[in-house]
Amino acid sequence: MRSGDDVRKRTLRMVLSAVKLAEVEKRGELDEAAMVAVLHREVKARHETIQDSERAARPDLAEAAQAELAVLRSYLPQPLSEEELASLARQAIEETGATTPADQGKVMKVLMPRLQGRADGKAVSERVRQLLTSL
Repeated sequence: MRSGDDVRKRTLRMVLSAVKLAEVEKRGELDEAAMVAVLHREVKARHETIQDSERAARPDLAEAAQAELAVLRSYLPQPLSEEELASLARQAIEETGATTPADQGKVMKVLMPRLQGRADGKAVSERVRQLLTSL
């Protein structure tokens, strides 16, 4: 906060505000998974801001949101590579005994807690569906 980096300071204050709000809603302290979820919500909000700013022809707002997004990403866990995601998905498929795309829900239920915000749910779902259809 004292470094003089206004973008980082502003972004961290917004995140702290979002964390406090989430703690009030939960009526208790947040665990690590909940903190990561708050960060992901903030990242998603910045993506929406960038899209809206570009549609409104406001490059100044889009640029500010991009800077905030870079700060937020530095606090998120490193995303999984395609190979790591595929390996974890295969393990979950083997554990659940899934054989058809209809079993995707069972696989996702086992797989998502292991990822802990390190992969996008949509990408995980697509990857599991691909693996199940190739069986």
